[in-house]
Amino acid sequence: MERSAPNLAFWVKLSAFVVFLGVCVFGAFVATAQSSAGESILPGDSADVFSDGYPADLNFWSDYPDEELANAIANRMTDEELFAQVLMFGWAGAEPSSSLYQWITERGIGSVKLYGWNTDNIYKVAESVASLQQKSVECRFKIPLFVATDQEGGWIRHVKGEMSDTPGNLAIGASGYPYDAYYSGYYIGRELNALGINMNFAPIVDIYSSIKSTVIGPRSFGENPEYVGEMGVSFSQGMFDAGVIPTAKHFPGHGDTDADSHGKLPIINISKETFYNRELVPFKAIIKAGFPAIMSGHLSFPQIEPDGTPASLSRHYIIDILRDELGYDGLVITDDMYMNGATTFAGGVSLAVRMAIKAGNDIIIFSDTPEMNNAIWRNNYPLMQSDEEFRDCVKKATVRILKEKLKYFKSGNAAPLFPDPDKLDELIPDPEGQKFFLEQACRSISLYKGESFPYTPEVAMNERVLIAGPFITYQNELKKRYRNADLYYYSYAMDNDQFLNYLEELPRRVSRYDTAIIIVYNNETAALANSLKNSGKKIIIISILSPNFVIDLDWADTILFAYSYSDYSFKAVAAVLSGEIPLLGKIPLTIPEKN
Repeated sequence: MERSAPNLAFWVKLSAFVVFLGVCVFGAFVATAQSSAGESILPGDSADVFSDGYPADLNFWSDYPDEELANAIANRMTDEELFAQVLMFGWAGAEPSSSLYQWITERGIGSVKLYGWNTDNIYKVAESVASLQQKSVECRFKIPLFVATDQEGGWIRHVKGEMSDTPGNLAIGASGYPYDAYYSGYYIGRELNALGINMNFAPIVDIYSSIKSTVIGPRSFGENPEYVGEMGVSFSQGMFDAGVIPTAKHFPGHGDTDADSHGKLPIINISKETFYNRELVPFKAIIKAGFPAIMSGHLSFPQIEPDGTPASLSRHYIIDILRDELGYDGLVITDDMYMNGATTFAGGVSLAVRMAIKAGNDIIIFSDTPEMNNAIWRNNYPLMQSDEEFRDCVKKATVRILKEKLKYFKSGNAAPLFPDPDKLDELIPDPEGQKFFLEQACRSISLYKGESFPYTPEVAMNERVLIAGPFITYQNELKKRYRNADLYYYSYAMDNDQFLNYLEELPRRVSRYDTAIIIVYNNETAALANSLKNSGKKIIIISILSPNFVIDLDWADTILFAYSYSDYSFKAVAAVLSGEIPLLGKIPLTIPEKN
């Protein structure tokens, strides 16, 4: 017994040491788990409550205030999930690619975008949206996608098929009624809503300050900044009421340039005074109205930022001006990062992405789906661990995205996550919208010159009339009024050989008639019309799209502005020209006088 006492003490001490060692190892394990996963189980609590005080199964649909829930989810996200949430990808082809599904299921990207090359079949669009959303809400936090497109109305209509082809913004500006802007946004929004598209990159609130600008052209509401702001707010409200998030673009203003940021960086050399008192005015109206999304443009203003940094890549524009000076707290979304206006300045796409995120953008757009290990990811994701500023920008952007998603998807007025293709025939084109768009087009037709206006069917009955141009509806609507007229068709998108043939043939045709009615919408068709200048015939020109192409054609007898190639606009302009309905539109631009 005497010899066993020391042994007992030894074993007691050894046991105590082992227990102590185990506690240390377990504590280290828990600390490691907390560090890597951002969460831990409270001692003594059940396994379904974490140290942040929220349930283990916390997700997007949990019942907490929006800001609180957004921060709680972001705090639990891995770096990969945080970074992926700021990305928006498009896809090539009629259906989403396998790589897009992979980006959703493996990384959890936050948004997708539909472009014009995968939208001819609206039933396939609805099926694709439902399939993508299903994959997204099956992910860890069940976060739905922002599904976006460019459905501005008029010239820019990325979702095609049976969707309404509307008169567009310059036609709204010509009608002069905020009512027309509101219901244009509303009916465009209702059609998008039916497809499950919940975000639209419209309205354009760029000012038509340069008559030579064909990039924006008829996409603008007009030249007056306050007027553009009023129409942009009305359009946005209509779209918002239809259950789709509007996105005003292109901050800080794309209207005073004829350069296209798809091909190169536009340089807009205006003064600081003009910048603040003209370009920013419509955006101030959008911000005051409280709309949640603005798109940053790949645009350079040397007198604002002398080194020429595009607005989309500059903290001065996005943080200092847009957020701090103008007080904007919504989402900032880049224009497509594959555009040369961004990549040329930055030195490559992945560098442009880095600059855009550090500049304060929340969502970064790509018109296609890159491979999983593309340079965009490979060169930027590691910064989440090595660059504290970059990670902080990403996390702040993710929180803003989550807050807007929570506010929208839980509003009771959101587009369906899983649209029903079987219901589309009832909803698209919108039955009420069809009637409205025709009425709106009739209010928009404007007279630039009118020596032979109106050109009534009674007058035409005594003349030989030729109707020249593309578009079946244009020809048919005029033929209804001028029954004895002949038709001459030329291709809308003519190649150079076709253009030269038309240029030779058209004057020869017109020589056999008393009156010719011709469409003008670009340099080639302006040249065709100009070939008739000395024909001695009565020439009536219908201007569609950008008005600047007809400025030098004021030798013509009559020039009418229709602003778009929508069927509604063709029906309206034929009715106005023939005197069937009154002329109501006012040109929302100042046409410069010739020297």
